[in-house]
Amino acid sequence: MATPYAMDFVKITPKAREEVVKLIAAENKPEIGLRLGVKGGGCSGLSYDLQFTPPEAGDTALDFENFKVFMDAKSAIYLKGMQLDYQGGLNGKGFVFSNPNATSTCGCGESFSVV
Repeated sequence: MATPYAMDFVKITPKAREEVVKLIAAENKPEIGLRLGVKGGGCSGLSYDLQFTPPEAGDTALDFENFKVFMDAKSAIYLKGMQLDYQGGLNGKGFVFSNPNATSTCGCGESFSVV
């Protein structure tokens, strides 16, 4: 089970957790976790960035049941309160972000802006 702080900071649905655990296991590197980030670019100004990496100095680290989530300080500001879901299947989009901090998003849901 995720720590209460982790669940308050970022919500990861059971489907997304299952997919993250599967992808981390495939990497076969026990020191890595899911890095959630934000970078400049995309249709709306900011884009989401997902990677599997080891922790870096200054990261916020959140403990989930079978993995850790890492965020740099800048990204944490934009991602606090967001939910990560996973939609698979024929019409699935993969990882899907729902961010209460976003004031607008692009049609594909992979970039956003804040005021």
